Amino acid sequence: MWLLESTPTATANLVREAQSCDIAPERRVFAPRLPLDQHLARHRLADLFLDTLPCNAHTTASDALWAGLPVLTCRGEAFAGRVATSLLHAIGLPRLVTASLDEYEDQAKTLAARPDLLADIRRQLAENRLSHPLFDIGRFTANLEEAYGEMWRRWCEGQAVEAFAVGG
Repeated sequence: MWLLESTPTATANLVREAQSCDIAPERRVFAPRLPLDQHLARHRLADLFLDTLPCNAHTTASDALWAGLPVLTCRGEAFAGRVATSLLHAIGLPRLVTASLDEYEDQAKTLAARPDLLADIRRQLAENRLSHPLFDIGRFTANLEEAYGEMWRRWCEGQAVEAFAVGG
């Protein structure tokens, strides 16, 4: 279990909870904050990123996917619990989105026991990283420029400027 070491209080609480669940000390790793390049590099050492509920990982899940680390999530009810679901769909890995905590647990156990499946997901993630919308900066930039152009055109014509969805 690899956890962020943020504050002494949070670390102490996590240690206490891990002990109450009989998680051996050698299975707990507390990682301090690091510069971005080192943070991304250590993601490559992990096998699977287990997302949380009710609030999913946001930037951290994006970092993991960029580094090639598969993310397993359970679709939540509110926006904060659905971010990783959106990220996984945008990278072409909806099979890593589960609909219930039971399904999440089953999938985590399956992936832990089947390194061949995990390797297949890693290969797919590597292939999709630069071809799917999640990290396609060129597509994002073109869509954003198009939205700005449309807003400018409407403003010049005296039309109301409504919200635009960027992407697609």
